[in-house]
Amino acid sequence: MEQYTFNIAGGVARNPLVRLAQPVTAQIATGEHIAIVGPNGGGKSLFVDTLLGKYPLREGTLDYDFSPSSTRTVYDNVKYIAFRDTYGAADANYYYQQRWNAHDQEDAPSVREMLGEIKDERLKEELFELFHIEPLLDKKIILLSSGELRKFQLTKTLLTAPRVLIMDNPFIGLDAPTRELLFSLLERLTRLSSVQIILVLSMLDDIPSFITQVIPVEDLHVLPKMEREAYLASFCVTDEAEVLDALQQRIAGLPYDGANYDSGEVVKLNKVSIRYDDRTILKELDWTVRRGEKWALSGENGAGKSTLLSLVCANNPQSYACDISLFGRKRGTGESIWEIKKHIGYVSPEMHRAYLKNLPAIEIVASGLHDSIGLYKRPQESQMAACEWWMDVFGIAALKDKTFLQLSSGEQRLALLARAFVKDPELLILDEPLHGLDTYNRRRVKKIIEAFCRRQDKTMIMVTHYESELPSTITDRLFLKRNR
Repeated sequence: MEQYTFNIAGGVARNPLVRLAQPVTAQIATGEHIAIVGPNGGGKSLFVDTLLGKYPLREGTLDYDFSPSSTRTVYDNVKYIAFRDTYGAADANYYYQQRWNAHDQEDAPSVREMLGEIKDERLKEELFELFHIEPLLDKKIILLSSGELRKFQLTKTLLTAPRVLIMDNPFIGLDAPTRELLFSLLERLTRLSSVQIILVLSMLDDIPSFITQVIPVEDLHVLPKMEREAYLASFCVTDEAEVLDALQQRIAGLPYDGANYDSGEVVKLNKVSIRYDDRTILKELDWTVRRGEKWALSGENGAGKSTLLSLVCANNPQSYACDISLFGRKRGTGESIWEIKKHIGYVSPEMHRAYLKNLPAIEIVASGLHDSIGLYKRPQESQMAACEWWMDVFGIAALKDKTFLQLSSGEQRLALLARAFVKDPELLILDEPLHGLDTYNRRRVKKIIEAFCRRQDKTMIMVTHYESELPSTITDRLFLKRNR
């Protein structure tokens, strides 16, 4: 008789707000390694939460069999790394920009403290080597880059040697060498241990070879389980070329408001160094970004990419002690931080992590008009029309009245992207903008970025660990190396 780790039959959540469109029936057998795939907002996370018993059922049954584990509870046997990066115990007190404010980091725990006592010395050595954890041990948890944070999360979770490991988009935010190493580790785990792996994936066309079965989730429907090869053979995402071409034409036709700076240099850094205690993040960096250039900023996790962008966006207090000019104006010579920010559109993993405002999505987009976290100034009618216009461009117009925390992580990212574009910025700064987006939305957003960048005098800096995500308009590149 086949053993099922998870067996849900006719499951209907009691709470209608977290209910899928039809009763859920799904079986995951021991020895199967599953990919749960589907578009943004399709219901993947709802399905996982239902499977884990987070939502009590009104109808149906949900049974588990975690043998050979000696305990029977989900808590003891299943570890789930969700999409939203967290700072664990520090999360409740975390705020946007805290990472750059040294005086607000004293009470945050270190990586060593968060990992706690580790019993399996052999596994510890393997994971520490894989993710280069040793240099991070005494680093405050809130000082980790988004990529380092993913490595910490994965290490902490894998050290518990769970019976079932569920990971939401585990490869995003990791540099290419680390992605390859993690892939090898997970593949080895599937062959050498009783760990069962379930991946929740938005990149529907990129399912690892160690996955044996796929469960598609679309439009809040959990579809029948398929063999991986059968799913890949049937998988097809149409680009809807005419739709995307029309989008690009709409963006190309946007009027200009004539309020731009006239400086030929948008960003100029002169021998800029950033240090925290005994750690040097950036060392005597010279960098000039000229009007109209489109830069790809890359480098391994922890090399200082987000720190560099925090200086450009005027979010880092150390920027005042550095020789930095923005739009031809040297920082610290009397210019208002808000005057600078009016000309910059910005999105990043840090912003997504800190954005916990449960406001209607359109108000989240509107907050970009005044660079606030939340909406504190009522926009004019014409400004709200611009918010709706950009939400339509990003394909989320129908979600304008839905609150931000009710959106899926991919839908949240689209809202934050619309927020970055809404004021038609002179300088666009995109730090891993396609995180968590499904295959179609990655293509859509890439086309939007390309069309925006073709407009007159638009300047862009973009960070991504995936070469394929870079738009065709890239003109220059900067690769940062970590100061070891």
